[in-house]
Amino acid sequence: MASSSYHTVAASGTSTVVPRSQGSSWASIVSGQPSRPRISSTTSTGLRTQRNGSYANLSDLGSQSGRYYNTALSNAFNTQSKLSRLPVSLPSYLEDSLYAEKLDAVRDSSWVSTVPSRTPSYTSVGLHAAQSRGTGLKLDVKDTIPSPDDDLPTPLPTKWNNDDRSGGIEVSQDGLNVQFSGPTKVNEYDSASVRADYSIPRSCGVYYFEVAIMNKSREGLISIGFCGADVQLNRLPGWEPNSWGYHGDDGKSFCCSGMGKAYGPQFNSKDVIGCGINFRTHTAFFTRNGQMLGTAFREIPNDRKLFPAVGMKKPGEHIRVNFGQEEFSFDIDGYVKAERKSAFQEIGDSQVESLCPPLDETALIQSLVSSYLQHDGFVETAKAFAQDLQAEQNALSNNGKSRPLELMEDENAIHRQNIRTAILEGDIDKALEFTQRHYPDVLSLNEQINFRLRCRKFIEMMRRSAETTNGRKKVPPSTSKRRAFDAYGDEEDEDVDMDGGDNRSDMDVDEPAPITGPAAPDLNMLGKVLEYGRQLQEDFKDKPELQEEMEQVFSLFAYSDPMTSPMAHLLSEEGRGPVAEALNSAILVSLGKSSKAPLERLVQQTTVLLRELGEEGGPASFVNLHHWIHNLEFLPSS
Repeated sequence: MASSSYHTVAASGTSTVVPRSQGSSWASIVSGQPSRPRISSTTSTGLRTQRNGSYANLSDLGSQSGRYYNTALSNAFNTQSKLSRLPVSLPSYLEDSLYAEKLDAVRDSSWVSTVPSRTPSYTSVGLHAAQSRGTGLKLDVKDTIPSPDDDLPTPLPTKWNNDDRSGGIEVSQDGLNVQFSGPTKVNEYDSASVRADYSIPRSCGVYYFEVAIMNKSREGLISIGFCGADVQLNRLPGWEPNSWGYHGDDGKSFCCSGMGKAYGPQFNSKDVIGCGINFRTHTAFFTRNGQMLGTAFREIPNDRKLFPAVGMKKPGEHIRVNFGQEEFSFDIDGYVKAERKSAFQEIGDSQVESLCPPLDETALIQSLVSSYLQHDGFVETAKAFAQDLQAEQNALSNNGKSRPLELMEDENAIHRQNIRTAILEGDIDKALEFTQRHYPDVLSLNEQINFRLRCRKFIEMMRRSAETTNGRKKVPPSTSKRRAFDAYGDEEDEDVDMDGGDNRSDMDVDEPAPITGPAAPDLNMLGKVLEYGRQLQEDFKDKPELQEEMEQVFSLFAYSDPMTSPMAHLLSEEGRGPVAEALNSAILVSLGKSSKAPLERLVQQTTVLLRELGEEGGPASFVNLHHWIHNLEFLPSS
């Protein structure tokens, strides 16, 4: 029996069956002795209604804190409601599909991350990871992922729909078992069918489910297949237009009519029948007890919603479905791997010489990498890359001469790199100082960038306060010696406090002496953080488009320990990367350059095209671009 691992996507407050054993749990169910599945449970940390500890008397720090708490509570509940619509588990054969990428994008978007999960996602890739580290491709997926108000990806089928069945069908409480409950004597055409709760997303590329025949009478008739939402359910799948089915009494396949074609063997009690749809080839196939039976249907339309369906017509007939909650009998992972290899072969056969003549494929790739390094201010890396390429080309050239890679000496790249480094290190004041010195108009002309920087400064203050209070690590004093540049460009030592000593806020923030263990909360520090928050709110009170993000940041005040709260993701160092990228882009625009490197634009355009094409279930549905990029492999191994 094929063994297939399953990956959990845990929504808050849910329990997900995640079979990972090497045994035959699906077979044991068929045999009548089901094994007990493993349960992976996750429970949201939640918002505490009793605010104790260092933030017990928030009113002593400011009346606004109660409003922040209520906002956090509302945001968490709203987000939980949206997350409940997402699939909570994903079969392993779908992990590299476009469907998986769409779920990853929604899960990693900022509005979803307000509800944490202790269970890793079904892939090891987080789209914000590359952004936060400040290296690699910046996959700006927020231009293409759904917002909270947009439709989320269609959930995968999870059970039979008790509200979408014929009157002669009984569905078990868990929605997995179906029994015939109609009259003993029926005419030739009467039967009872049921559809699954959700349609099959074409972006899966391939979708597969299995049905165990728990009981079938000698003269019984069970049909397994799929159909549209408008198909009558008093007929077996395959007999009606927009309906396809494999019938167990005669082994025939029925395609939208009562005239069947010889297809496979009859099936009986204890058999496991699998049904798969290949949206790339527009075909459907069936399996029996883990063995492929071949293509049953061709030219499956891609312009309508299709639902898994099962029908029966004799008393005592009983089936149980496996939509991915158990291991499959058939090696669907191997089948999908072969289909993905075919899709990637089409990609590999493409010619790129016409994209940017006169560059060939190798020269184009080198140019994209070089321009990316220069664009993002990796000056020394760009120089080293150019030198290595030059040496390689000289070694391969007959005359020892070759065309060097164009490399622009750019002093601004050094400034941008310094600003970027400061933000990634959490030193927002230093970043603001360098920005004001070298690009004084950028922040005044980009209010949202200025807002994000100041919000990040507030977060860094909260982070330092929380770390100090909980003694998580040694926190350095606020004033420290660092190298700076005076107005004449000479270096000098200066004392710099957390607020940078400039006119960007109305307060100075001094941090306490180093703390290495648990300590009582520093109300003086908390008061200064709150005061900075008030100033931030005052400065942007007339900007309604920024209020939601600001309230989310301020909700950190609602927790006695923000570092372990549902809003802890705001304090993560990973949040620094997107801010650094946004400021870098704004600086580039002010210099008359593109805000994105050609390589970034290429990746983004490819992502959009893949998602649009993959929605129809073609070869693009097998390409999870972000997965392949982050795992540094572009073609699946043979």
